[in-house]
Amino acid sequence: MLKYIARRIGWMLVTMFFVAFITFSLMHLVPGGPWDREKTLAPAVVEALNAKYGLDKPFFVQFGDYLLNAVQGDLGVTYTYQDRNVTDVIAQGLPITATLGAIAFLTALLIGIPMGVAAALKQNSFIDYGAVAFSTVFASIPGFVLGIFMMAIFAVILHWLPTSGWGSWQQVIMPAFALAALPAAYTARITRASMLEVIRQDYVRTARAKGLNERVVLTRHIGRNALIPVVTVAGPEFAALITGSFIIEQIFSIPGIGRLFVQGVFQRDYGLIMGTILFYAFAIAVVNLIVDILYGAIDPRIRYD
Repeated sequence: MLKYIARRIGWMLVTMFFVAFITFSLMHLVPGGPWDREKTLAPAVVEALNAKYGLDKPFFVQFGDYLLNAVQGDLGVTYTYQDRNVTDVIAQGLPITATLGAIAFLTALLIGIPMGVAAALKQNSFIDYGAVAFSTVFASIPGFVLGIFMMAIFAVILHWLPTSGWGSWQQVIMPAFALAALPAAYTARITRASMLEVIRQDYVRTARAKGLNERVVLTRHIGRNALIPVVTVAGPEFAALITGSFIIEQIFSIPGIGRLFVQGVFQRDYGLIMGTILFYAFAIAVVNLIVDILYGAIDPRIRYD
């Protein structure tokens, strides 16, 4: 197991390098720069700013300097927020994004898993048809469309919930459900399919033929084996939700990392773009590693020796 984890960490570092290189290259290939404003700056001012932040150096020198600083924990400065450190900006928005993502993830699991289990146990019933209809509808609606639709109904028409902001539980309901709807639909579909496959296995028939309690059969023989595909789906979903949603945070004016990234792209803020992209890549890689390790805990037959 330790050799497997060490090998995965090595590949994680390689992945982070290529993510950094591709992102850094795309930023410099896109026309424009961090000093492009509605009011054009004087050429002398632009040259002074480029010299101050090292943007006048060759491409590979800039990339090498950034990697050297990033390894030491310095993700650079952000040009948008008055020379603030990128690490400080991300640390400020991370608790908000993580809280929203965690609530959305728990909501998706609490809706998707019970719905998938109920649909599998009551196959071809109204419960099954309703679960399939829910999964189909919410898997087809983008989160930002659902968010705007909910905002129009619950905020503009009914005046039940605030349209934007962060700080109260009322402001969490709409963005959390807008984020959770699609993962909940996928989780329900995967849970249902996995449960139906496991239910038809010979060892489940044998367990029932031996007279085991149905609850024991469901929890020990069906649920544990059907959980592996669900964990496979839940891992990337958790990483995606916990690192934030660009559009949802922008729509509901939530001061999280996603909204900061969107602002950084519009402002050509190289430091903020690189910092958030590397953070997203690192979070997804770590969650995928944890999911792979959990396979062995869920199913004793899986070993990484």
